[in-house]
Amino acid sequence: MQQLAHELKIDFQSETYKDAYSRINAIVIEGEQEAHDNYIRLADLLPEKKDDLIRLSKMESRHKKGFEACAKNLHVTPDLPFAVEFFSKLHENFQVAAAAGKIVTCLLIQSLIIECFAIAAYNIYIPVADDFARKITEGVVKDEYMHLNFGEVWLKENFETSKAELEEANRQNLPIVWQMLNKVADDAKILAMEKEALVEDFMIQYGEALSNIGFNTRDVMRLSAHGLRAA
Repeated sequence: MQQLAHELKIDFQSETYKDAYSRINAIVIEGEQEAHDNYIRLADLLPEKKDDLIRLSKMESRHKKGFEACAKNLHVTPDLPFAVEFFSKLHENFQVAAAAGKIVTCLLIQSLIIECFAIAAYNIYIPVADDFARKITEGVVKDEYMHLNFGEVWLKENFETSKAELEEANRQNLPIVWQMLNKVADDAKILAMEKEALVEDFMIQYGEALSNIGFNTRDVMRLSAHGLRAA
């Protein structure tokens, strides 16, 4: 797995790498914090699933600590203000939906968009990570599939009543993902993570999730197109 990083001769100690890493790592840390907070909020909205959601939130806290350790290992200070701004639009949309009791929208943002975004980023990062970060990230990505599965199962069980809201939430939130990817494309490239690979992996993860919920192939292509127009 580390062969690619060696072949690319990545200098994990260079100032250029560390500068880019300070923002990418901060995004990961803040993403795990957002996920933790979102699952706590969802536990209030779905009291019958409270135990499951609290368990997921605790997993996200552990992930955050793991990625904080990755920064310390490289002697990098994460740029957390940048990361908070990076997630601000999705954060705001989740809060507005939660206040309105729109569970479907909240699940699409957290369990589909954010989890698929994380899985794609981790999949592309693992082959080019330093040894310490690779071990941490490999453990985290296994958990993220479980988180994605929670949202998929609930939305599949409630698909007919959720479909219209899912389509509207997709229309509002998917374009934000491409804005986010564009914002970090240069930093990601320094870490040997190509934007095209991130986009491709996200589209695969997100498309599979929509399919698992109950959308047919044509619907998946139509819903995914809302993001691509903003890429």
